[in-house]
Amino acid sequence: MVGSAVEYTNAAGHIYDIQGYAVHDGPGIRTTVFTKGCPLRCLWCHSPESQQHEFELGYLPVKCVGTDLCQNACVNACPEGAIVRDEPVKALDGSGMIQKAMLDRDKCTGCLKCAGVCVTKALYASGWDTTVDDVYDRLIKDRGFFNNGGGITISGGEAMTQFEFTLNLAKRLKDSGIHICLDTTGFAPTKQFEEILEYIDLFLYDIKHMDSAMHKKLTGVPNELILYNARFLAKHGGALQIRVPVIPKLTDKEDNLRATAEFSSSLGEAVKLVQLLPYHKTGRMKYDRLGWRYKLTNVEPPEEAFMQNALELFRSYGLNCQLH
Repeated sequence: MVGSAVEYTNAAGHIYDIQGYAVHDGPGIRTTVFTKGCPLRCLWCHSPESQQHEFELGYLPVKCVGTDLCQNACVNACPEGAIVRDEPVKALDGSGMIQKAMLDRDKCTGCLKCAGVCVTKALYASGWDTTVDDVYDRLIKDRGFFNNGGGITISGGEAMTQFEFTLNLAKRLKDSGIHICLDTTGFAPTKQFEEILEYIDLFLYDIKHMDSAMHKKLTGVPNELILYNARFLAKHGGALQIRVPVIPKLTDKEDNLRATAEFSSSLGEAVKLVQLLPYHKTGRMKYDRLGWRYKLTNVEPPEEAFMQNALELFRSYGLNCQLH
């Protein structure tokens, strides 16, 4: 579009959330837009709703107030008979017995018709269609919170999988003078990073494992392209905030952490900060909502002493490092 210093296209996109007052997605207070779709399948992913580009059906039974109250709207809307009335249970407000919706995932085709009629959004679509202009209009409302180095972060999923949308949103935001972060796995064509580089102030860049075979085992993809793109961005003026997930038994071995520190240090002044991200359990309930199986049920967060030792290891390489 013409009329601004930076021309852009009002591209369409799929997103699943916009979060204001975010303090963990780059410097300062930020608003983060989360895009749908990711080529990685990290075993510890805390946002499973971000993985598929398509919208999935989520179900949060606690929000269901009973099918009688909505006259069986979801039951009647499902063309596959995947929703039926569950056994009676006590209503949370003590008003009596209710029969909540029960979802048969084996019959569900993901048509989302039930989500369209669910008045409480117990049944919901895991995202929505939007455009660059619509997202910009929402994001710009938070501009007053971006003092002291804050701004906007484009995240995912992997935002580069929707490259036209992400690039044009970055262009639209760049013209406003707002600080822009791109949270990325690095697993995208180098040409795309070359094209978007001038519109991004800081790349939040994941380094999940330094051994390519292990990286593929843990995430579904090898890491050569990821490491190459990190070097490319560093060489061509990109600013990087390296993010290192510390997952017990998977990424927390000393040789891997040391190799990650060595690699980060080799990128020189381009690396403004390294963040160590200890594993947490907060995303597990999202898998239940989507009807997925969570694979790391026996993994516990790392101990504080371990994280402090890892922090000192990275700092020993001259890196500005902190715990997330």
